[in-house]
Amino acid sequence: MTLDSTKKSEAANASFISAASEVPFWMTDIGENEITTVAETMAAKSFSMGAVTAKMEAEIAEQLDVPYVLCTTSGSMALTMGLMAAGVGPGDEVIVPTRTFIATAHAASLLGARVVLVDSRSESPNMDVAEAAKKITPQTKAIMPVHLNGRVCDMAAIRALAEKHGLTVIEDACQGIFSHGADGFQGTLGDCGCFSFSMVKLVSTGQGGAIVTRSENLYEKLAALRNHGVADVVSHIYLTTGHNFKFNDLLASIGLWQVRRGPEKAAHVNAVYKRYREGLEGLSFIELVPVDVDNGEVALWTEAVSEERDNLMVFLAGEGIQTRKFLPCVHTAPHFVSGEAFPNSERYNRTGFNLPCGPDLPLEYVNRTIEVLKKYAKA
Repeated sequence: MTLDSTKKSEAANASFISAASEVPFWMTDIGENEITTVAETMAAKSFSMGAVTAKMEAEIAEQLDVPYVLCTTSGSMALTMGLMAAGVGPGDEVIVPTRTFIATAHAASLLGARVVLVDSRSESPNMDVAEAAKKITPQTKAIMPVHLNGRVCDMAAIRALAEKHGLTVIEDACQGIFSHGADGFQGTLGDCGCFSFSMVKLVSTGQGGAIVTRSENLYEKLAALRNHGVADVVSHIYLTTGHNFKFNDLLASIGLWQVRRGPEKAAHVNAVYKRYREGLEGLSFIELVPVDVDNGEVALWTEAVSEERDNLMVFLAGEGIQTRKFLPCVHTAPHFVSGEAFPNSERYNRTGFNLPCGPDLPLEYVNRTIEVLKKYAKA
């Protein structure tokens, strides 16, 4: 399959190929329960963080089997709060994988810490723990494993590394809610774990996030941080530095039901992944990035790699199918340039893209995408 030079250039420069909406890149929806609860919340004049937020937090705690949950404004803010509670600040170093959304690194840099980047593994986009171990110094304060697209990081190795060097483990599970391995749910295996509720997440409230922990002491710190450093809104006794990182009951009215339908939504995105896995077998130009959906991991997105990615994305767009390139590695940002090479991460950066997916994407759309990919193979 070949394209003229103009189309190749357009493909190389486009991170999101927008087709004629026949098959969108992502589909998620809200139901009647969400709409009804939002109306009830508005009728009760409960606009700020209150009883519905507490219900949503309790629902997350029950489903993830973790005692303490705090909803906040975004997954990015959850990451920042975790680092703040760990006392991270200027002069500290935080280990972050370069193959992640830049929010992970920004959470540390906004607090004045130095971000130390680590390459991914050769067979997985997740952080290479052995490489992380080589970058620990006396200034290292925290490590942030990222469960990319629901893939479980090697948390046993990360916890052992953290214990040896006295590091705080802050899990970026923004892409991994309801995903689990043998040890338990992602986000519940470190000192604290962070989740995102943005539009292209399994649980979506438009914007929002949550941070969870098993430590009562850490929970109390986080609760104060979320509300300008006070223990409660009645006494207003100032305990620590904080800010307004609160959630609100309107968003929680959506999120409560999204969380309740979480297992159903997880089952559907995994069904999407499995349909692609079966349908793309034998196509040599494209390979799915493995997610262990048969043993508890949740493939939030269906990710693929191809040496022909740019041409392939243009071809799919011409057939009415939207796709999306992988977000760039952190080290490509000018404020995080280190001069280091990260060959495994760079390979994913160069070849990776997302196929149409989502908790409400009809399987018929997956079938249509597979048909077009087979058509590409014959072109």
